[in-house]
Amino acid sequence: MYRPLYWTSSGAKPEINEDLSLAELPTFSEDRKTVTIKVKDSYKWSDGQPVVAEDLIFAIELIKAALQESAANWSYYTPGQFPDDLVSAKATSKDTVTLVMSNAYNPSFFTNSVLSRVVPLPSSSWNKSSDGGSALDYSNPENAKAIYDYLNTSSQDQKTFATNPLWQVVNGPFRLKSFDAATGAFTVIPNKEYTGPSPSTLDAIEFRAFTSSSAVFNQYRSGDLTMGQLDSVNLSQVPALEAAGYHAYGLPKSGAVNSLFLNYKNTTNNFDKLIAQPYMRQALQHLIDQDGYVKSKGIYNGAAVPLYSTVGPDSPYAPTTGSKAPHPYSVDDAKKLLTEHGWDVVEQGKTTCVRPGTGPDQCGADIPLGQDISFNLFYANSPATIGARNAAFVSEAKKVGINIEATAKATNFMYENYDNNFAPQNMNAWAMQDAGPINLGGYPTAGLVFSTKGAFNGGSYSSATADKLMEESVFGNDPNALSKEATFLAQDLPVLFMPSPSGIVVWKKELSGNPDAFANVTQGVLTPEFWHYTK
Repeated sequence: MYRPLYWTSSGAKPEINEDLSLAELPTFSEDRKTVTIKVKDSYKWSDGQPVVAEDLIFAIELIKAALQESAANWSYYTPGQFPDDLVSAKATSKDTVTLVMSNAYNPSFFTNSVLSRVVPLPSSSWNKSSDGGSALDYSNPENAKAIYDYLNTSSQDQKTFATNPLWQVVNGPFRLKSFDAATGAFTVIPNKEYTGPSPSTLDAIEFRAFTSSSAVFNQYRSGDLTMGQLDSVNLSQVPALEAAGYHAYGLPKSGAVNSLFLNYKNTTNNFDKLIAQPYMRQALQHLIDQDGYVKSKGIYNGAAVPLYSTVGPDSPYAPTTGSKAPHPYSVDDAKKLLTEHGWDVVEQGKTTCVRPGTGPDQCGADIPLGQDISFNLFYANSPATIGARNAAFVSEAKKVGINIEATAKATNFMYENYDNNFAPQNMNAWAMQDAGPINLGGYPTAGLVFSTKGAFNGGSYSSATADKLMEESVFGNDPNALSKEATFLAQDLPVLFMPSPSGIVVWKKELSGNPDAFANVTQGVLTPEFWHYTK
């Protein structure tokens, strides 16, 4: 319903799709502090107003107002970066915006990770602080705050999503027809005023809500779903689905990182002291059989690829290690590392520190004599692959006397309670967690997640070397900066890396369209305006 400034998916490729973007590619000054953006003149809002430069300025002013109230109000925010460093944002003509920053940005980062996440908003219809209110000058911070508060309050009333006139002003190919506040199910219909590529030929699209992957699969078997995703636990059923009139297609999600997050501040049983040791993280990574998980019929059934860093081996920013594992699966290597660093390894028992101290053959700083290695791990209760891979990891850990208590939790519960930024009161409640993938985007620098001050650094990982490399990826001009960052993170292990599962999409054979419109569903992106029925 609302188009971002830059559309960052071309089928399954993580690259700017210029045809679906609201603006032409930005131009940067020689010092990389001034960015010029030309908004296309082919788009308009559903109320008839054109999409103009002021709509981008309006969105930026609302982001600034939202952040004044809480850093959590824009999930892409990193203190000191955009918009904190924005010196000025001006519409220099009806279709041109000039941004001046105090920081010099890497153009790839700024386009893919900042501008692509800014969504122009209808400045001519939303610039008010009440229903029927007069237009306000949103360049005034007080007015911008009042507008944001009004829009934010209005957005809390989910029962009126489909009836509130605010949300009917859109510039995308669809608008909202109905919304079920109880389940989250909704229906969209074509925006008849849409002026972008490929207006929809579909009359409506009904998005249904399900409580489990098995419920989705049952809908495929009964033929009641036109399109959806398939959990890899049902991969063996693809031939039956194809016989029933469905296509199936899967690809790993680009820019997605699956991992076990580590809590570097959890003092329970000295976990913070243990996990601070690089050899300990390496030993734990050696216990993760990525190739085995991918092949296992009980986990991924082949619908995944190994991933050993924050950037995949097929990316233009790939680590120098490529597809090779820096710390490959090997129980023997894990045992060797622990033994060499002062631990008495007892298979299926309790491994303990027998040589405390900070020497190269000792356990490490503040790890006492007799210390064992035991901690908890919370994992998301859906999809089933998350629980299966963690059960396998726990089993391997026992082979070197590491005892892990693993418990399933609702994903939202984990987000709310196991994050040192947003729930510091629970810092000692969790040691590891697996809430599923994090998406780093088309330019997958990990600054938001692993820099010392990162907005999503929920485990409090901190490395001066990593901080410097991530800063170069964001602010530098070295085309290899992101590859250097990914190479270091693969070695240092801020998290324990897991395979990257494929997104599998299933659709009825009578639904057709541009192949990219189906490939990008595997990436969590929808362009249903390119779908059509063949009969």
